[in-house]
Amino acid sequence: MPAHREPIFNAPGIVTGAIAALVAIHVLVWVVLPDRLTNDVLELFAFIPARYTGQGESLAGGSAAMVWTFFSHQLLHGDWTHLLLNCAWLLVFGGAVAVRIGTTRFIAFGLLSGAAGAIAFLAWRIGDPIPMIGASGGVSGLMGGAFRFFFAALDHGGFDRFRLAPRSVPLMSVPEVLRDKRFQAVAVALVLINLLTSLASPVLTAADGIAWQAHLGGFLFGLLTFHLFEPPRRARPDLTVVPPPRSKWH
Repeated sequence: MPAHREPIFNAPGIVTGAIAALVAIHVLVWVVLPDRLTNDVLELFAFIPARYTGQGESLAGGSAAMVWTFFSHQLLHGDWTHLLLNCAWLLVFGGAVAVRIGTTRFIAFGLLSGAAGAIAFLAWRIGDPIPMIGASGGVSGLMGGAFRFFFAALDHGGFDRFRLAPRSVPLMSVPEVLRDKRFQAVAVALVLINLLTSLASPVLTAADGIAWQAHLGGFLFGLLTFHLFEPPRRARPDLTVVPPPRSKWH
């Protein structure tokens, strides 16, 4: 009988549901709706830095959109490549984070990470009329949060513990993560990947560019604040077994 094999990645219901929702929204916006309505949806729900320099009232949604677009832009994607890349990273890192902190905290953490990415984009591109869309900031936040326990899992059980029992992994502090040479190597790799994808964006996607600022902002938010989303840990009973004294044989 062949040995039972676990799937490579956990996929809790919230993660598969989020991916399904993103795909459904993408089909609705880019396939079902006519072009005129698609443009209206983008203006209404995309994050547009120009909203915050006096143009908010003239854009769809008015001043209220200055609030909701911090979150709604994460539900839209420019093309299938953009969508599938974000869904892939969501599957890789989102499962362990969702299992560790639970569905409600997972949703809040992902959305706030995306909002932090939008703030970083706004700070860099203030007044820019080009809309930003995509879940990259939120997904980057999940990645940053996952690194708070990913390397500890590797040291105490390996990758299987990260994907199968993430709640059991001790949480690393921010200084501990920053001092970890593996994280330093990953951070350099992420910077290079963002640089290369920004340069190659005309080939990879039909969008006007890749919002690397949102990636960085979301990642830093996730890395620095993940412990705030940790559920309270119940004290575990002492299950230490004390063996009985050995009998003496005569």
